[in-house]
Amino acid sequence: MTIEVRRVSVPRSLGDDTDPNVVDYRRAVELRNLVEALGYGSDDFASSAEEDLPSWHREHEPRELFVATVPDARGPGRRSIVGRGFVETRLEDGWPVAWIAVQVLPEYRGRGVGTAVADAVEAAAREAGATRLLVYVVSPDAPGERLRAPTGSGSVPLGNDEVRFLLGRGYRLEQVERGSRLGLPLDADDLARSLDDARRASGADYWLVHWIGDTPAHWRKDLAMLLTRMSTDAPSAGLDEPEDVWTVERLVAQQESDREAPVTSLTAAVEYVPTGRLVAFSELSVSDEVARPVWQEDTLVLREHRGHGLGLLVKLGNLQQLHTERPGHPSVLTFNAEENRHMLAINERLGFVPVGYEGAWRKDLI
Repeated sequence: MTIEVRRVSVPRSLGDDTDPNVVDYRRAVELRNLVEALGYGSDDFASSAEEDLPSWHREHEPRELFVATVPDARGPGRRSIVGRGFVETRLEDGWPVAWIAVQVLPEYRGRGVGTAVADAVEAAAREAGATRLLVYVVSPDAPGERLRAPTGSGSVPLGNDEVRFLLGRGYRLEQVERGSRLGLPLDADDLARSLDDARRASGADYWLVHWIGDTPAHWRKDLAMLLTRMSTDAPSAGLDEPEDVWTVERLVAQQESDREAPVTSLTAAVEYVPTGRLVAFSELSVSDEVARPVWQEDTLVLREHRGHGLGLLVKLGNLQQLHTERPGHPSVLTFNAEENRHMLAINERLGFVPVGYEGAWRKDLI
């Protein structure tokens, strides 16, 4: 079996289904969705090619897509995509980290496809100047010995294929992330009462605000600051992720790009009244397809404003906005570090239940 790995030139649009780059990109997305569904036992974690497309063209977050192909039995010269991988870095000079992924169809595992893709994406990361690789990969539950995260929270099955593969390539487990699901709809009266209680508990100095889509101009600077603090204030164990600086220009550019996707962003934030600045926020990513789950994206409360119930307040505020503005979706999905007990407790209070776990892995290149 001859394995070929090549870069895909991800298209700017998907209108031409005869374009080989469009075909390759769509097939790579389909492969990712299949592998994720097998890992989680659910297709809730799938996303469409159209939803994903803007993420491949963000100026400040360069990404490269690779596919592995093998001969196709349907005819001479034809090849099938059986594996995929990507590498993501940052535009900043000297940026030390690359996030990578490798996914292979189950029937082609153990035949060198994963190794070929991993070699390609690791080489691309080195070429980009990365000195540290980070990988997030689902680990389905299985019997037998466990590999515990050094945080003391969470573990993965030691005998799983993905665990043995990563260990064999010199990666080490640093953290376990919990995937959780909140079934919808929520009871409207209960939600309203909970939100009123959260407002009273937070006190008069904190005011809940919200918006749909692009961030209003007067909040852009504050949101850029909060997104920067996501990279320093959220638990990252031994992954040692550097500060990822957001500017207003980066925020505007990304939101302009994301308008092309069939997805709407809902944001709830908290203004600290004495200063007029935002000190907490939470984002939901809502597909235009009402049958699809909603993604809970970033949630952060600045360290200096914790202890006032603001995490619960912004999440409830955004769930209320979702209920009012975009009803009908079946669920909300989210991920949190297993050691982030405070945020997990908030999620559990809201009704989220665990649906799967990912290992967060690190490999140093120097």
